[in-house]
Amino acid sequence: MVHRIDSDNSEPFTEVIRKYVLGLSQEERMLVVLKSQLYDRHWEPMLDDLKNRLAGKPYIFKLANRIADDIQRIEKLRLFEDQHKVDLSDYIELH
Repeated sequence: MVHRIDSDNSEPFTEVIRKYVLGLSQEERMLVVLKSQLYDRHWEPMLDDLKNRLAGKPYIFKLANRIADDIQRIEKLRLFEDQHKVDLSDYIELH
């Protein structure tokens, strides 16, 4: 279920989450979508893939974005999710 962040209903999310999601860059949104669709909603396998690619090891998915930047974005997104006990995939359209 995706929570509508642009509606004025009583969905169970805070103003902090709404503002955070609205402020995500396109790159950050894409990482959340990839986490949900390719990595079963977990950051660790995605981070492992990126780090393995940097190290020249085998990896699952080839991201077109700059790897170091994506790793920083993931750390930021994961920290927000941990602090607010949310999964950002619940707040972003995944199509």
